[in-house]
Amino acid sequence: MAELTDTEESGEVSPVYTAPVDNPYDSSATRNYALVLLTIVYAFNFIDRQLLSVLQESIKVDLSLSDSQLGLLTGFAFAMFYVTAGIPIARWADRGNRRNIVAMSVGIWSFMTAISGLAQNYTQLLAARIGVGIGEAGGSPPSHSIVSDIFPPAKRASALAFYSMGVNIGILFGFLLGGWLNEFFGWRVAFMVVGVPGILLAFLVRGTIKDPIRGLLENKKVSDAQASFVEVVSLLWKRRTFRHMALAGGLNAFAGYGHVTWATSFFIRSHEMTTGELGTWLAISSGLCAAIGVFAGGLLADKLAIRDKRWYLWLPAIATLLCVPPMFVVYLAGNQYVALIFAFLPGLFHNVYLGCSIATTHGLVGLRMRATASAIFLLVINVIGLGLGPFLVGVLSDSLEPSFGSESLRYAMVILLPAIMLWSTWHFYYAARSIKDDLATAPD
Repeated sequence: MAELTDTEESGEVSPVYTAPVDNPYDSSATRNYALVLLTIVYAFNFIDRQLLSVLQESIKVDLSLSDSQLGLLTGFAFAMFYVTAGIPIARWADRGNRRNIVAMSVGIWSFMTAISGLAQNYTQLLAARIGVGIGEAGGSPPSHSIVSDIFPPAKRASALAFYSMGVNIGILFGFLLGGWLNEFFGWRVAFMVVGVPGILLAFLVRGTIKDPIRGLLENKKVSDAQASFVEVVSLLWKRRTFRHMALAGGLNAFAGYGHVTWATSFFIRSHEMTTGELGTWLAISSGLCAAIGVFAGGLLADKLAIRDKRWYLWLPAIATLLCVPPMFVVYLAGNQYVALIFAFLPGLFHNVYLGCSIATTHGLVGLRMRATASAIFLLVINVIGLGLGPFLVGVLSDSLEPSFGSESLRYAMVILLPAIMLWSTWHFYYAARSIKDDLATAPD
């Protein structure tokens, strides 16, 4: 562990940190292995989450559901349990073994995904998805904290952006596997096939990753005292940067979840596509392109921030704004292939904010606050984004159905989602105005 030595000139005790012999992450190979494995875990998080969106048209017919019920199932109900469980689990992660929490969480959500295929009615499926939400709540905050402790601050946005690619890798395989499995075997088999490998992944995490030493790479002494949840919330609330950034992220997520959740239904209803072909196209736009965008965004932000820290939020503002014009083409184009090709552009730019925002959040708080701070940030973006995005798109679609029939979903998406992205851009811009001062006054 780190040692304290006396400063001879002043007679005072000051912390001087040397590399401990038991540091499990003293090589780039061990750091990169942990990052890659945690990213795979995050990808499974979103495979399990995204799968329902791909399968929802088949589930709607089989279980006789409305769009509002589907929106509740994929959005609000899932999000409420996800964020409610996320806070106490993050508090646990700030004082306990983060590796064990991640392993347990991936096992729980994968099991609940597998048994979703056994649901015989809406209530049973809702209960299974709530179980998925509770399990997934323990994935990201501990993982964020681990990544921040094994990579130095100058590489943190890049590392967290790499981790955040798990969102898009998961969406890619969720669309791809879900689309083809549904077409050939049905939605029940799809849930089971995707859920079982995650249980095996839980044992791999438990057996091959170690919990890192907190604060080692920042030469900071970690206090045994843990700040209360109220103290962490108060600290973040006092930072104008966080208030604007969290709201910007929530609005961005509103449009992102609103699109990803309903894209399959939109193309099936408005363009009469099959789930297999459609899943392949959406895997490229919302999976591959988005993964490239989020990782490139983190790398670019770390390079630009050497000159000016405001680039951590200027870059998400620019990327969010660039999503808006092609979104109108995607939702209003008469030809499905024109719409699908233009969807590559929002896919590329949409999640640029993730690595930058999480790294900024960790920079604003103390070492034993990071998992909790991540959970608070995720709470905001999931309540606004996952909770309200899919649900309000579904509600608006139902309300427009008497006038527009099967095209109601098209107009619900074009009315809501581009406008929300413009709103998000404004908050990212205002968050950047205070980031220098807020980072400079962050506690240890």
